[in-house]
Amino acid sequence: MNRTAAAGPDAAVIWSERFLDYRWISSHPMNPCRLALTMSLSRSLGVLDGIDPTAPVPAADDLLHRVHTSAYVDAVRAAGARVPAMPAAVLERVFGLGGDDNPVYPGMHEASALLVGGSVAAAQAVATGAVRRAVNIGGGMHHAMRGHASGFCVYNDVAVAIRFLLDHGFDRIAYLDIDAHHGDGVQQEFVADPRVLTVSLHQHPATLWPGTGSSQEVGEGEGEGSAVNLPLMPGTPDRLWLRAFHAVVPSALEHFRPQILVSQCGVDTHRLDPLTDLSLTVDGQRAAFLAMRDLADRYCDGRWVAVGGGGYGVVDVVPRVWTHLIAAVLDRDLDPQTPVDPQWCAAASDRAAGVDAAYARQPVPVMTDGGDVDHVPWDGDSGQEPPAGISESAQRSTDAAILATRRAVFPLYGLDPEDPRD
Repeated sequence: MNRTAAAGPDAAVIWSERFLDYRWISSHPMNPCRLALTMSLSRSLGVLDGIDPTAPVPAADDLLHRVHTSAYVDAVRAAGARVPAMPAAVLERVFGLGGDDNPVYPGMHEASALLVGGSVAAAQAVATGAVRRAVNIGGGMHHAMRGHASGFCVYNDVAVAIRFLLDHGFDRIAYLDIDAHHGDGVQQEFVADPRVLTVSLHQHPATLWPGTGSSQEVGEGEGEGSAVNLPLMPGTPDRLWLRAFHAVVPSALEHFRPQILVSQCGVDTHRLDPLTDLSLTVDGQRAAFLAMRDLADRYCDGRWVAVGGGGYGVVDVVPRVWTHLIAAVLDRDLDPQTPVDPQWCAAASDRAAGVDAAYARQPVPVMTDGGDVDHVPWDGDSGQEPPAGISESAQRSTDAAILATRRAVFPLYGLDPEDPRD
């Protein structure tokens, strides 16, 4: 099938210029210009031709309360209105609002509630059958907890969207998180719920905040086996990351038999990301999106909700990678060798003029980094020789991570963790 020839009416793009109101202080790593640049690049390359993005509405309090406490929602609203009911030090200690990661800004509640509304709109579009796929690049705030902000995340839009799906007839939802940071907030929300499978591939918790997501975290109580964590060492490149992904994720989904796939598509796994230490390229990240789409087609009748997440190369990395994501959702895959319009590059540089230099490197004029995504499938504990360009120690550490995760969860599924066919 020539996917590039397919039209996009069977997919929805959720977007509002008001997503840009989710704006911290000027020096903060998560600058919303990355969202605007993604949409402008997607338009420049024709990915959005004929597509009318769906504008969301802010999530109402009753929807937010499906995940967050009323006291916390009230605190966010009051803080953003500059009328907090407690001293700043107490606000930060109790609710995580304030400090370097989550500084208070005007309109914080309204901006955060709109991101939640975006992910719920994506989930609703797929749940009702209006479309098979939907994407909200403004979402992916996976660290927010029930009663406090965490890791640049105020409200947990993906957890709220999953609650929405549970409330509307779905009882087997797979959540797949490929951000460099562990998807701790979503895992915690559903850690004992057998209806939700949370799978997170991330940098090893001994080397990166939030310090959770070991392979031994497999869920609790009735949800034992419903959490899958695959922590990978710093420096893991495309070919080894994809080897790990394919050694764990498809088998977990095949066992779980999800009705819908919800993906958090953070791109701070990139080798140039200023906050993390994995070594993926744009090409490896694109390959991950295509793999997730194929998994949704294979196990969920194509039902796929994709959201954004981390990613702090706001000019050179995020717009290119998430343009590939939008293209994948719309079945309009871009050739990695596609050139980027020089006019877009110039405009992107101008738009990012006020962004901290650590996050605003120059645009890249092509949709590839020249990454090698031809991974060698995991072959059990066979002592496979690494392919050219991959060190023996790097492959050994990746294979050890694969085996640790499989040994932790696969027996709970009745699968043999040592058998690469499972």
